[in-house]
Amino acid sequence: MTQKFHGVKGMNDLLPGEIEVWQRIERTAREVFQRYGYQEVRTPVLEDTALFTRSVGEQTDIVGKEMYTFEDKGGRSLSLRPEGTAPSARAYLEHAFSNREPVTKWFYIGQMFRYERMKTGRYRQFWQIGCETYGVSEPTQEVEQMELAVRFIEALGLQDVSLSLNSLGDDQCRPAYQAQLVSYFTEHLSALCADCQERLVNNPLRILDCKNVQCQAVAKDAPSVLSFLCEPCRSHFDEVKRQLTLLKVRFQINPQMVRGLDYYTRTAFEFIAASPVLSTASSVGGGGRYDKLLSSLGGSDTPAVGFGLGLDRLCLLMADQAPGVSSSAPLVFLVNADPESKDAVLEWTSKLRHAGLRAEMDARGGSLKSQMKRADKSRARFALVIGQREIAEGRVQLKSLHQEVAPRTVEWAHLESELKDESNLNRPSGSNSGGEKRPGSPMGKVS
Repeated sequence: MTQKFHGVKGMNDLLPGEIEVWQRIERTAREVFQRYGYQEVRTPVLEDTALFTRSVGEQTDIVGKEMYTFEDKGGRSLSLRPEGTAPSARAYLEHAFSNREPVTKWFYIGQMFRYERMKTGRYRQFWQIGCETYGVSEPTQEVEQMELAVRFIEALGLQDVSLSLNSLGDDQCRPAYQAQLVSYFTEHLSALCADCQERLVNNPLRILDCKNVQCQAVAKDAPSVLSFLCEPCRSHFDEVKRQLTLLKVRFQINPQMVRGLDYYTRTAFEFIAASPVLSTASSVGGGGRYDKLLSSLGGSDTPAVGFGLGLDRLCLLMADQAPGVSSSAPLVFLVNADPESKDAVLEWTSKLRHAGLRAEMDARGGSLKSQMKRADKSRARFALVIGQREIAEGRVQLKSLHQEVAPRTVEWAHLESELKDESNLNRPSGSNSGGEKRPGSPMGKVS
């Protein structure tokens, strides 16, 4: 019996019909991020396992339970990257970018891998869009990245995505907070899940990030990190809030939000979508400041800020809130009315494509009826039927396939310009990724 093969569980194919939404998001990301001065980088999907153990944190679920790790033929322990910040930091250090420029601003788009329990929008191979900045200690850098993410989400036309904000303190004030957390959770030890009982010993902050309902109920009354901030951390956080308000970026304070990574210091933020399409996976991304990460990887003390957004979840939101916003349908489908006109169809299809227009034809030829069925199925907006008469008269009829309008006659000499006009007049409104403020934007004003 012939074996049938299937994709690996949690690692999905992206097929025509849905890939257009992904491409739209990626295109918008590049346009918006580059406007803010970020340049694209691409790092390998495989890294030294120790990179993540040291950066993400040995006691985190990501490193302890979720990484795809193996030994290669040279005896090296390698892991598929579970997130994008550590590889970017490694590349920044390895290629000595601190010697090239005082401030480095990068963005990336790529696959990440975690062996975790799957649910809506959470897969074992998932895609992330992220930004990293190295060399800036001022609060303005966090603010720039949060505003950038907000404008990107707005440019996609997504609604009901909120920004949550917190400060995690630093090495000066966090130890006192952690000691108070240990004391509080020890009093409620029996109510914690087995994982959180272990976290209480190894990494008490992670308890605040637990998704267990019972643990969340206990954590709700835990001490607030904001009550323990030292004066420099408090001043930094106040300035972040002031500048966000200045830019009219709406936010809410969430003192229990700690993110799932150990390298954050001071500012942390997260984007939450209030959409049933994501079920309980409401976070679409987040980030924060990580001033100690590069020194922990062997570099010098370098202030840094970064964030990542889940492309899979953004696509689910796009499909729900803006269906049909992107399409792979051609503008025009060319049909030959008789076998003698097949070469003319081929030539004009090539000419229109060369002019930058989306033109299609049925390379198999066939009857006029079968070609018109193919044109209709392609969702093309127009059909051009070319026969010996059209060639002899020097003009052709432009037929709308989905609107009740009469065909119009177009001279061959004017066909290209007419189709370009149609293409420009009928661009989807969602294609504007210029970041302009949209009426009623959920993130455009401070409440």
